[in-house]
Amino acid sequence: MSAVAVAATLFGPEDLRMVEQPLGPLAAGMVRIAFGAAGICGSDMHYFRHARTGNFVVTSPLVLGHEIAGTVAELNVAGTRLKVGDRVAVNPSRWCGQCARCREGRVNLCENIYFMGSASRTPHMQGGFATFFDALPEQCIVVPKDLSFASAALAEPFAVCLHATARAGDLAGKRLALFGAGPIGLLTMLSAKLAGAGHLTVIDIARQPLSFAARLGADEVFDISGESDALLAAAMDRPFDVVFEVTGAPSALALAIGAVRRGGVLVQIGNLPGGEISVPANAIMAKEVDFRGSFRFGHEFMQAVELIVRGKIDVQQLITARRPLADAPAALRLALDRSQSVKVVLEA
Repeated sequence: MSAVAVAATLFGPEDLRMVEQPLGPLAAGMVRIAFGAAGICGSDMHYFRHARTGNFVVTSPLVLGHEIAGTVAELNVAGTRLKVGDRVAVNPSRWCGQCARCREGRVNLCENIYFMGSASRTPHMQGGFATFFDALPEQCIVVPKDLSFASAALAEPFAVCLHATARAGDLAGKRLALFGAGPIGLLTMLSAKLAGAGHLTVIDIARQPLSFAARLGADEVFDISGESDALLAAAMDRPFDVVFEVTGAPSALALAIGAVRRGGVLVQIGNLPGGEISVPANAIMAKEVDFRGSFRFGHEFMQAVELIVRGKIDVQQLITARRPLADAPAALRLALDRSQSVKVVLEA
C-alpha cells in the first residue's frame, strides 16, 4: 500500500489543493478504504467558494467529500464481516448511539455526531476526497462487485432525499412542488415518485437543470428566472399539497410558503444562509403550514444502498461529468457551472 494519501484539502475560499499526507498505522477498530469514486455535493461547493456552508465555518484545513465509495484496503478490527477487497458504500455519519436523540431513533440529530468532510464540529472530521481514508466498520456497506463505485457513492445524496420524503409524510397521489433542480432536487423527485406521489412540479431559475428534470419524469417545470407570477397564479388555482425547498435561497423559501396549500406541508432541505433571514413567516401561521426541517439522514442510508443495488433507481442518470480525483479543484469549478453540469463525480 502507498505510504501516503493524496487529499483534496481546503485552506480557504477557492483554495483547494491536492496535498500529500503520510499514512500512519491504521488505528484499532478502523477500516482503511482505497478511493473508488465520490460525488461533488452542494455543500462541497459552498465550502469551496466561501469556506463555509450555513453556520459551519472552516477554521482549519479540511479534506472535502462525503459522497464516497471505495475498496477495503486494510482492517484493524476483530469480529467484522468486512474483508480486504470488499467494495463498499461509505456512510459519512458517525453517531454515538448513546445520546437522547440517538436513543429516540433520530440518529441524524445525534448530539455527538461527526460527519465526514464537514466543519460542523471542531476539530473538523476529514472527508473522503483522498486516495485513502479511514472509517469505522459500521460505516461500510458492502455492495456487489458489479455495482459501479459511482452508483455506490451516490447512495449518500439519495439517502438525504429518502429522509426528506419520509419527513413529508404520506405522498401517495399528492401534488408536489420542488424548488431546485440540482442533484438533491432531482433525487427528491425520484424518491417522491417511488413513494407514489401524484403530480410533480420542479421549479428553478436555470434552463438546463429544468430540461434534465423533464427528462427524468417531472410532470411540469417552471423557469422563474424572469418572474414568478405565473407560478404563483398556478398555485392559487391548484396549490401544492407538499413543497420541498431544496435551493437554500431565502427568496425560494418565500415562494414555497406562498405556493403550498392551506394545511399543507413544507419541507426545508436546502441549507439556508447562516444568521437571520427575511421570510413571510406569518403565512405559516395563517395557513397552518407544517414547516419541517430535513437534515442529512439516518437509517435511510442502508435503504438507499438497497434500492440502488436492486435497480429500483438509477442514480447514474444524474451524472453529467466524471473527472479524476487529482483534478478535484477544476472539477469543483465545473460543478459550480450549472449551464454545464448537474452532477460531477470524481473517480480514481
